[in-house]
Amino acid sequence: MAHAADPSAGQGKAHGVTKPDLAKVARSESTTFDSPADRSVKLAPAAGKGKAAAPMTADTAADITVGLKAFTISAHGLEVDTTPNGTTNPVSIGFDWGDGTTGQDSGTGGQTTTTPHQYAKPGGYTIKVTVTDQVTQASSVNQIAVWTSGSHYTPYGPTRLLDTRNGTGAPQGKVPAYTATQLKIAGNGAIPSNVSAVVLNLTVTNATGGGHITAFADGTEKPTTSNVNYAPGQTVPNLVIVPVKNGYVDLYNGGWESVDLIADVTGYFTKSASSGYTPLTPQRLVDTRTGQGTAKGQVPGYGTFATQVAGMGYVSPYATAVALNVTVTNPKSDGHLTVFPSGQQAPTASNLNFRTGQTIANSVIVPIGPDGKISVRNGAWNPADVIVDVVGYYSKDSANAFVPVKPSRLLDTRDGATWAYGPLEGRAYIYMPLSDGLPHTKGFVLNSTVTNTKDSGYLAVTPDPNSLYDYKNGTEVWPPTPTSSNLNWTPGKTVPNLVQAATGPSGIIDFWNQSDGNIDVIVDIFGVYEDN
Repeated sequence: MAHAADPSAGQGKAHGVTKPDLAKVARSESTTFDSPADRSVKLAPAAGKGKAAAPMTADTAADITVGLKAFTISAHGLEVDTTPNGTTNPVSIGFDWGDGTTGQDSGTGGQTTTTPHQYAKPGGYTIKVTVTDQVTQASSVNQIAVWTSGSHYTPYGPTRLLDTRNGTGAPQGKVPAYTATQLKIAGNGAIPSNVSAVVLNLTVTNATGGGHITAFADGTEKPTTSNVNYAPGQTVPNLVIVPVKNGYVDLYNGGWESVDLIADVTGYFTKSASSGYTPLTPQRLVDTRTGQGTAKGQVPGYGTFATQVAGMGYVSPYATAVALNVTVTNPKSDGHLTVFPSGQQAPTASNLNFRTGQTIANSVIVPIGPDGKISVRNGAWNPADVIVDVVGYYSKDSANAFVPVKPSRLLDTRDGATWAYGPLEGRAYIYMPLSDGLPHTKGFVLNSTVTNTKDSGYLAVTPDPNSLYDYKNGTEVWPPTPTSSNLNWTPGKTVPNLVQAATGPSGIIDFWNQSDGNIDVIVDIFGVYEDN
């Protein structure tokens, strides 16, 4: 643990989180592939360089076979276990990795040799392994079909897949308390059957009691994490990235009373090359209060504006979709915002819902229109201010692939058994060394929730400029105060939001309490982005 005083303002502290065992979390999702030794094909030993292979005879054909097992270890990486049988001699091991590259290793008959490989792009590959006895020159070949664990993103929609109010995607009627509803993803519309994860904007409405919603892969154990928290009478949206299994995802209502659920899809992931992800330090793209990115002044009721995204700031001009944090403030009536690609009609989907006078934010992943722009529509009767921060983008040139991990709780400041400092003080931050020791990890998919709020404010999640060495040795500097927000709250409210966090120069992420009152912070992890 580490502590640091704010040298500039004389208030606030930094508290450090002990490094979570993220390698163990990710490994729990490893996939194993197997090709037994009895699938081997024995080859004749070569007669010599430039000569044809000698025919197999009883004297030259040693009974050599090779068993293969492969394990995913990262988004693009695998390890192959090679076990030669039928000899105790030294062996050479040749690899055709199925991506146009080859490799060599060595081992001993009867023993297992582990060889790693990194693919440039996610996908399915067939690995051919040839083992040759260095004494007898007898050879055997086996092959194994593998899939990388990483997935690339394909923009889609926004399209409504579920609305329990009218029976879209599920039987009409509220989801009962402590019950899950299945939502078909694979093959729904133009979503392919090999989808591995889906991006949904999940909205809870018509709640008569408090509770939470947990989204998880169908046929798997329900995690203890939550994606959307709601109170009686609230309409609460939150973006979720959830693995797909059996073609479905499950949406569990963990509240005392039944609720209506709405789900809009904005994209999906498959284990084939499409668009990788590039995380960014949050950058302000639009602020209607100042005229940044659009005309100055509130967006009129039922009004729409478009703003350039591709090529702006650090966003690639070739980006296919963009990850945003969208905030509405000073709304003059109840309503909702819809974010969609420019050049098309606004869909019926919504990205965030608001009440009169409310300031509220939500994460958005939206395809970019052919002109490089996105559009934002105010679905309220009266005007509202809109703020848009960009946190990352997807493009064919981006190297980072998404890997879902077993949902796990990384931080709960209410839990005295795992956190010694109590609530996060006003104008303070918590630093979390998430990617320390994980050099391929460049971004994290987190769900951040604030509760027990004492004052109005916002949470900002940003990369930390310090290293873990700095914090351990007292040489850290106070990070610049962030100006972007990830979620906003008023006193007494519990507010969640998805956060796609960049790791920064040293893999440390900060969670800032930008209010004068204490708050409790809960952080759950759902996935990582890893490079090649």
